[in-house]
Amino acid sequence: MFHTPIVPRARKRSRPAEASAPRRERVKFEDVRLYLVERKMGRSRRSFLTELARSKGFIVEDVLSDVVTHVVSEDSQASSLWAWLKGGPVKNLPVMHVLDIDTLAASPEATTPTPMSTVSQYACQRRTTTKNNNKIFTDAFEVLAESHEFNDMEGPCLAFRRAASVLKSLPWTVQNLRVTEDLPCLGEHSMCVIEEILQHGHSFEVEKILSDERYQILKLFTSVFGVGPKTAEKWYRRGLRSFSDVLAEPDIHLNRMQQSGFLHYGDISRAVSKAEAQALGNIIDEAVRAITPDAILTLTGGFRRGKDFGHDVDFIVTTPQLGKEERLLTSVIDRLKQQGILLYCEYQASTFDESKLPSHRFEAMDHFAKCFLILRLEDSQVEGGLQTAEEDRRGWRAVRVDLVSPPVDRYAFTLLGWSGSRQFERDLRRFARMERRMLLDNHALYDKTKKEFLAATTEKDIFAHLGLEYIEPWQRNA
Repeated sequence: MFHTPIVPRARKRSRPAEASAPRRERVKFEDVRLYLVERKMGRSRRSFLTELARSKGFIVEDVLSDVVTHVVSEDSQASSLWAWLKGGPVKNLPVMHVLDIDTLAASPEATTPTPMSTVSQYACQRRTTTKNNNKIFTDAFEVLAESHEFNDMEGPCLAFRRAASVLKSLPWTVQNLRVTEDLPCLGEHSMCVIEEILQHGHSFEVEKILSDERYQILKLFTSVFGVGPKTAEKWYRRGLRSFSDVLAEPDIHLNRMQQSGFLHYGDISRAVSKAEAQALGNIIDEAVRAITPDAILTLTGGFRRGKDFGHDVDFIVTTPQLGKEERLLTSVIDRLKQQGILLYCEYQASTFDESKLPSHRFEAMDHFAKCFLILRLEDSQVEGGLQTAEEDRRGWRAVRVDLVSPPVDRYAFTLLGWSGSRQFERDLRRFARMERRMLLDNHALYDKTKKEFLAATTEKDIFAHLGLEYIEPWQRNA
């Protein structure tokens, strides 16, 4: 991001009267005139940030002209932004500063932002990057959500995740309770937690949960590949309190996934780096193209959203020829076995049935052929080396990799669904259902009013069908 000017400081100049300027008594910075670049920012976010800047006392120009002193952009590449600006009609570019969104939002001269009503209740109408200005609150909400999930209370769990999602999208930090009053998805309980953190620096309720034995043990057990909340609860009720307790219990029969989860726990519980994900992409790409040279391979999940680390690595793999993808995954699995790097594999054949589409509720998984793998990744295959502990001398690590293989005519829906984030996908489907009378899942988009399926070859087609501004993958970290 731009944190310092990339050109000389702007000269002070006289300012002609502009109809777009705020009332004179609100202007705090007489010699600063901002222009917000809609490119990569989007229309709704630009509108929100324009009002935010004006509430802070800045003058914001609606049109880029020679009177502008500071350009605000979400573009993190100076060269591409400057090239874009040079293509415009402005002559005095050398006397402008370029600022990023964070610099604007974190202005030390800031007053309380007011246009809260512009924040949508739907994550698919908000742009949420990996930059979280309210982590202290969202971390607390995630603990509360997880605690309710362990207690099989779906409603409160989802409520806290929606609240966290809203705060993650804000380009500024919540510093007092008043600014949250008009934000959507913040119920009374969430507001109490925010108030407590603002007053004391932490939430007593969250601290109590974190120190609770049952929560700690369930969190430990569910960190194992293949162990969900119900299994973890069952083990806890049997008096099991550690991995050694589980492995020593004669009546516990672990399935293959759980056995591999315990066997490779040290590796697969550790975060996967972007460099490791790219190395795995090279391995999968080589295996796929040895079978089908014109295959389509796409990295999805958190890494597609711009994250530097993840828990696993997800790929979509398909072919341009409809139907040719049906045996692709089994062939890839065979090739990985021959290479001696396949440590675990669970393959699920396709159960895709167009007559049963689309699903009426959110489903984490779809019905296309998929496989859940654990692969051996060598240090020599990763640029910069593996992320391992200093005492680890093996020269390799185990990494989880998931592959899904949709028919090419369903590729756009699968790409959208597998890119996440989970809350973004939930809200996208909820928006489709509640606002557009449509049903969306990883397979299709169905218009209930027209009683027809809507075709899409790209994610942008799906957003267009829904009447939504397109949200880039790196802005879906809800």
